[in-house]
Amino acid sequence: MTGATLPLIGQRSLMTELKAFQAALTEAEKAFKRSEVPIGAVIVKDGKIIARAFNSTEKKKSFLAHAELIAIQKACKKLGTKYLQNCHLYISLEPCQMCRTAAQLSRISSVHYLLKSKKFGKSGIAYHPLKIKKSRSVLSEQSRHLLSSFFESRRKPKTIEG
Repeated sequence: MTGATLPLIGQRSLMTELKAFQAALTEAEKAFKRSEVPIGAVIVKDGKIIARAFNSTEKKKSFLAHAELIAIQKACKKLGTKYLQNCHLYISLEPCQMCRTAAQLSRISSVHYLLKSKKFGKSGIAYHPLKIKKSRSVLSEQSRHLLSSFFESRRKPKTIEG
């Protein structure tokens, strides 16, 4: 199908979506063969798969080794940027909160998944209750100053010496 124009749905084609989901399922099968939770993810840009990954949490002994996070890291490396505008993430299962947030922060344009996750999806029931508290430490002001200084220096116009 080289050179052929694919039918479009918005910016994506039906064929691109089908190929992306097939690739995500292939990645999920790799995870299954390695006794990992069988979840696969691919990232598509301009109709081409630029990154693919599968869950590796057991092998890496880390909950950070989700297929989506690994795919995002690979895509960022390939494109040489931390932002993935005009990229689309395809996953075999609805992303957890961590992976959804990573997709948002990396500015992925859209996320598509095949199955809803009752345990860890958007309305997941299996999340550990976590208490997050703002400290009233005397070091708070030092932290505020450090962050403010960093972003202030980033926003100053660059001067050309000559």
